[in-house]
Amino acid sequence: EKEAAELGKGSFKYAWVLDKLKAERERGITIDIALWKFETPRYFVTVIDAPGHRDFIKNMIT
Repeated sequence: EKEAAELGKGSFKYAWVLDKLKAERERGITIDIALWKFETPRYFVTVIDAPGHRDFIKNMIT
């Protein structure tokens, strides 16, 4: 959260967790898919971050 805010991307603080590529963090967009799984006492949760920008849709499909 702090790192995202320092780079002026505070509104992307939740996407920041899954965006690992330097370009993703600098541009504030998702380029490649990312997956994060965790468990609560009642649920199994899977968070998927997929590109929405038209230039990177191919990364999601392949």
